[in-house]
Amino acid sequence: MKLARRKFEVLVARALDGLPELIGERMDNIDVVIEEWPAREQYRRLGLNPDEWLFGLYEGTPLLERGITSDPLLPDKITIFKGPLEEACENEDQVAEEIRRTVVHEVAHHFGIDEDRLRDLGYD
Repeated sequence: MKLARRKFEVLVARALDGLPELIGERMDNIDVVIEEWPAREQYRRLGLNPDEWLFGLYEGTPLLERGITSDPLLPDKITIFKGPLEEACENEDQVAEEIRRTVVHEVAHHFGIDEDRLRDLGYD
């Protein structure tokens, strides 16, 4: 399933707009970007093989780990990977749903929710 870049961007924006308002308000120091594919370094850092699916990646300091008087931080970053999402899905509805799940998953990391808790919540 291959989507035009603009259409993919719209689906990511829709997923972000679908987040509860309270969550969106706490995302003022985070950039959300779209890349075609993960870099080898990103796979390596995560301990993944390049043949494993990687739909998104959160890079930054989770809110729960920040101190009250911490130094100013660079923006955190959520990357959504277009290529793997398109390869894993058969139609636009599936891509949209996987983007939504990926955005929720990566935003959860921003709030300090780890993989085990995400699994408990049904986001595995």
